[in-house]
Amino acid sequence: MTATVLADWWSWLPDLLGGLLRSALLSGTALAIGLPLGLLLALALQAAGRGTGVALAALVELSRGVPVLVLIYVAYFGLPSAGLTLSSFAAVVAAIAVSVGGFSAEVFRGGLRAVGRTQRDAARAVGLSTLDQYRRVILPQALRHAVPPVTGLAVQVVQLTALAFTVGYPELLARGSEIGTLEDRHLSVLALSALLYLALLVPLTRFASRRTGTRGWSR
Repeated sequence: MTATVLADWWSWLPDLLGGLLRSALLSGTALAIGLPLGLLLALALQAAGRGTGVALAALVELSRGVPVLVLIYVAYFGLPSAGLTLSSFAAVVAAIAVSVGGFSAEVFRGGLRAVGRTQRDAARAVGLSTLDQYRRVILPQALRHAVPPVTGLAVQVVQLTALAFTVGYPELLARGSEIGTLEDRHLSVLALSALLYLALLVPLTRFASRRTGTRGWSR
């Protein structure tokens, strides 16, 4: 029985690894777009006046509050009616990036607030311009504070890529489901898919645990 399962896993592995690479590409691209967007939103919220700040805060809450699956459907099925057609890859990346932008904006705002007033006063006292204050003093410290929650967010993004199967993108879950249907071996192929997700996610969760000082489940 075990030998049969292992033989099946070995035969399925190339297809599933291809799906895993697509999942990693999805998550990496979404993070590469969403995290800078979140940082820009956090900086804009700090600098904005009352009216603009309310509008930006509403935008952040909207991107955080709408489920990612709804965003995917809007991007893939809704935008064509407005004259903009996206591929399944682009639609999923756009949807996840919007969500990441909203959540990471709050993370970066927390990091910016964690930089003490004395640090800002010292930067002004030595004659740094506002741009240099942020570039040399405030942002490096804020980003260090943000690393653990951003790492946790990255783990969630990898998990969210499983939603891409709903619009036909052949990521890991889609490939596993297809193989399971063809072979009538859903439990076995999905178990292997879960192990591959773990292989990608466990290093991220361990990194986040080290950064936060928590012990983690396997220490």
